[in-house]
Amino acid sequence: MATTSPLAVGGELHFGLTGLATMGQNLARNVARHGFPVAVHNRTVARTERFLDAFGPEGTFVSARDLKELVGDLARPRVIMAMIKAGPPVDELIAALRPLLDEGDVIVDGGNSDFRDTQRRMHELASDGIRYVGTGVSGGEEGALHGPSIMPGGTRAAYALVEPVLTAIAAQVDGTPCCTYIGDDGAGHYVKMVHNGIEYADMQLIAEAYDLLRTGMGLAMPDLRATFAEWNSGDLDSFLIEITAQVLARRDDDGQGWLLDKVLDAAGQKGTGRLTAQSALDLGAPVTAIAEAVFARALSALKDERLRAARVLPGPPPQTLEVSVDDVRDALYASKVVAYAQGFDQLRRAGHEYGWDLRLGDLATIWRGGCIIRARFLDRIREAYEADPALVNLVLAPAFLEAVRRCLPGWRRVVAGAVHTGIPVPAFSSALAWYDGYRRERLPANLIQAQRDLFGAHTYERVDREGTFHSQWV
Repeated sequence: MATTSPLAVGGELHFGLTGLATMGQNLARNVARHGFPVAVHNRTVARTERFLDAFGPEGTFVSARDLKELVGDLARPRVIMAMIKAGPPVDELIAALRPLLDEGDVIVDGGNSDFRDTQRRMHELASDGIRYVGTGVSGGEEGALHGPSIMPGGTRAAYALVEPVLTAIAAQVDGTPCCTYIGDDGAGHYVKMVHNGIEYADMQLIAEAYDLLRTGMGLAMPDLRATFAEWNSGDLDSFLIEITAQVLARRDDDGQGWLLDKVLDAAGQKGTGRLTAQSALDLGAPVTAIAEAVFARALSALKDERLRAARVLPGPPPQTLEVSVDDVRDALYASKVVAYAQGFDQLRRAGHEYGWDLRLGDLATIWRGGCIIRARFLDRIREAYEADPALVNLVLAPAFLEAVRRCLPGWRRVVAGAVHTGIPVPAFSSALAWYDGYRRERLPANLIQAQRDLFGAHTYERVDREGTFHSQWV
């Protein structure tokens, strides 16, 4: 039962959390550690009791055995944060909460919900005067406990009610919380979705660099670890590079050798990368590196098929990849520039499409800490948008233009060498193909348009006069 009621924070804010899996537990602990009492609830009462037994001394917690009790423990306007699985469970929770809440109360969805579901839920709840804040939370279990990157979307009035808690528990970089108001309805969840899409690309690029160094160049595991650790002290400094070095250093406790060698080469996914690519198709945003990263995970999952194919499909003879470690580093950095440029371009297009005032420099700012893609690199992105808020594409910013120019020779050598030796580099090569396509004044799309006009009378435009035209090609 509740130990105190009503729950009031600073006389104004009233906070409850339902969903005490690991992320929910750690967020509740984070909130309490910052001095905010928290009413906690889980569908199974036993989990709530275990949570209080383990973490009760860390702060002021109020336990609720059911949703009615949770709502009753909160002073109005109530704020209830949901940390549950995206999809139907969120709709079921809303249906259960809706008759218990009053006008002005707030539901905060901190899961990875589809932004279209968030738009729908927000407008449905608005008819009852209930406010809905779709909030992206990045940083995994450790981020949730020690400070995640938080991306809240909804009305500004709703955000104002949750802002003191969210900015307090967020990661802090140079005194700035990694949390800011993103935009209306589904904007927060959309930005989190693209963040995850960029994360897919970043991880795939790192995996390709690892494969090139180990399979193509024959580096031993200690040398690989040292290489990634060195990269993490330079321009590639990031959480993902840092943990890659840690993974490469881990020996297998259950046998000889390295633990990474014992891990099955079939990557899982929860769908946000796929949703990013699907939305990009709807927007006409060419996020080739992100899409290839999603496809690479899908291909990796075909383990049984790949085992059979490996026995019959021909490839080049075993040979050493004739590139340098610095070439691989340059290819990784340049491809990373393209992947982020594509992701931010998608965000720019989505802002126009859905009427969100997405401030791209602010997004780079709140991604500098707490989240999975946090990196030194994001400071340069923030600076690029500060210098030119109307920047069309990041590769055109002077700092990134110069970086790509410097990396380009090694990038080309790596992609060409990988093709020659039969090492798949879908993200490296698609990023380079996008770059070469983006820098071309004229592409062969004129032939495609002519074909479309021939077989379907779809018309075409000309380069030498205005208007649309149709020709009898045969």
